[in-house]
Amino acid sequence: MTTIRNDPAIPRVAVVGCGYWGINLVRNFHALGALDAISEADPVRAAELSRQFGVPALPFEAVLACPGIDAVVLATPAETHAALALRSIDAGKHVFVEKPLALSPDDAESVRQAALARHRVVMVGHLLHYHPAFLRLKQLVAVGTLGRLRYLYSNRLNLGKFRRKEDVFWSFAPHDISMILALAGDTPDSVHATGHSYLYNGVADVTTTQMTFANGIDAHIFVSWLHPFKEQKLVVVGDAGMAVFDDSRPWTDKLVHYPHRVAWRDGLPEPAKADAVPIEVAPAEPLRLECQHFLDCVRDGKRPRTDVTEGIEVLGVLDAARRSLKSGRHASLKAERATPAPAPFFAHPTACVDEGATVGAGTKIWCFSHILTNTTIGRDCIVGQNVMIGPDVAVGDRCKIQNNVSLYPGVTLEDGVFCGPSCVFTNVNNPRAEIERKSEFRPTPVGRGATIGANATIVCGHRLGAYCFVAAGAVVTRDVPPHALVAGNPARRIGWVSHAGERLGDDLVCPRTGARYRIDARGQLAEITEMAEMAEAAAIG
Repeated sequence: MTTIRNDPAIPRVAVVGCGYWGINLVRNFHALGALDAISEADPVRAAELSRQFGVPALPFEAVLACPGIDAVVLATPAETHAALALRSIDAGKHVFVEKPLALSPDDAESVRQAALARHRVVMVGHLLHYHPAFLRLKQLVAVGTLGRLRYLYSNRLNLGKFRRKEDVFWSFAPHDISMILALAGDTPDSVHATGHSYLYNGVADVTTTQMTFANGIDAHIFVSWLHPFKEQKLVVVGDAGMAVFDDSRPWTDKLVHYPHRVAWRDGLPEPAKADAVPIEVAPAEPLRLECQHFLDCVRDGKRPRTDVTEGIEVLGVLDAARRSLKSGRHASLKAERATPAPAPFFAHPTACVDEGATVGAGTKIWCFSHILTNTTIGRDCIVGQNVMIGPDVAVGDRCKIQNNVSLYPGVTLEDGVFCGPSCVFTNVNNPRAEIERKSEFRPTPVGRGATIGANATIVCGHRLGAYCFVAAGAVVTRDVPPHALVAGNPARRIGWVSHAGERLGDDLVCPRTGARYRIDARGQLAEITEMAEMAEAAAIG
């Protein structure tokens, strides 16, 4: 087997547990030039793999004691995950742990707190988050191709591999739960599971689990290891279309968009069917991508896509399903969600975060900034110096709010919004110092990915569309369409920008990414994809 030459910039890992699944992790970390050791309970297998991959086979204690090993990869039985992860963190190692993170929420929370205390990266092996087809499916949902999501369901069926210490839901369903939570953008309010045991008493072989979400989405997961053939399928139903991710299909057909709609005639629904459109997905081994992501996070100190918090959210659903199976009743997650563990965010000692404000993991709040009560700030945001947000303001994930910006009630930022230094939002049109006008505040929603330049002024009551670009010093006095580039006082559209923020020329091709755009029937910019053209043709027809 060919070994990639060692690179000092690549973190060194040891894979613990080299059985049915662990051998795949050994193979991939070796191919990435990161494998430094293995640890396997079977001495014969350990010696064989040591020779095959050219790395030492060490006892687990020796792995923890070795200063040259940066990270431990755990592919051991599920009941050992939490204990081994805690020991690894205590030894100063970063941790990749196969699903599930633990078998109880309390054990999982202990892992999270230990990782926070030691500043270690902990990543959970929810493999399908790294599958190119699922990443493309997330994009379809994010840009609204399927419209508002209504229902999601997955089938994960096979014959074997049977287990005695965890039922089929714990063994098969974590991947599906992880995908559904990512697409729904929330954790469910309640879970209802039914199941049956045929091989071992008390170990369910077949389960069906229903989930209901506060945002109106419903979902179910059907898993079985007593099924005549293998099936791994996720179906997503929106009010503007449907999509199917079928991992058993060839790469050309793994993700298919169905631009079906429901037409209402005389108060009755009728299906408006359209031809299925396969979505192009670049073939790649998901496990290789997952392993590379872990190495990148360890090297750069980044938060993994499937971090310990995401693992705990999945575990919460698994535990609720366990309780529902045992009781025969719906299990509520509301109590768990009412008192979440403190989010790991950074606030400068001079910053003030009021009681009642919620700040997401990975967010940084810098000096002399003030986050007022009932304000929600998402994950991985940057809040600069001398910023005021709130009260009652919502900020999405990955937003950047530069110095000297105030976000008042009525302002809402979706994910990925950039607010340049000293840009200004108003919230009432005719303010007077001596007249109370709080009941007259006007909303200013800012769409996903929008950019607002330095010293720009946004007059309240106007919508800034997704991925629009407001030039520095502009004064916005009307709605800004998605992708529009506006400048001047009052601001007027002077061009279009791509998703990447690049100004488009007459050919409407992004110079950075090569994405192609066109002006649609509404006079707005739309990316050209075969899927979008099929959807528009179906709507016109």
